[in-house]
Amino acid sequence: MAISNEQIIGFLQERFPDDILHVETPHNFLSVEIRPSSNVEIIKALKEHPEFDFIFLTDLCGVHFPDQKDKEVGVIYHLHSLVNNFRLRLKTYMSEGNTEINSITSLYAGANWMERETYDFFGIRFSGHPDLKRILNVDHMEMFPLLKQYPLEDSGRTDKDDRFF
Repeated sequence: MAISNEQIIGFLQERFPDDILHVETPHNFLSVEIRPSSNVEIIKALKEHPEFDFIFLTDLCGVHFPDQKDKEVGVIYHLHSLVNNFRLRLKTYMSEGNTEINSITSLYAGANWMERETYDFFGIRFSGHPDLKRILNVDHMEMFPLLKQYPLEDSGRTDKDDRFF
């Protein structure tokens, strides 16, 4: 049985009316913005729903939009219902001063490394993660390189002549 955007939206709005903040379908790809505090409950409900069956976590990543007041840092989840061949994007945003969200490693084992990578590059802390530590950058690094608060180039660099670029 094929599922539709309307079925997913209806289910989410009925079951989580206060936690669904925005719905859009760019290029017919359902994208739902949710409250950070409800990420585990919503994802669990989608995974365990007998018709939807979102059993595969395709991706989990961080984003940084410094100009988005009180929603500067976000986590994007891509879920896939293999049985229905249906993909869903869930987005949640936090302020730069509060970048902590619950881990979904209890739902998807594959979230383990994805959450570590997101922490490593964006500084987003996943509460309840079994081993949240850097995965690609050196352990003593104090910054999170994908946050857009750092200059793109080293201002003290002397070996580059901008005339050639």
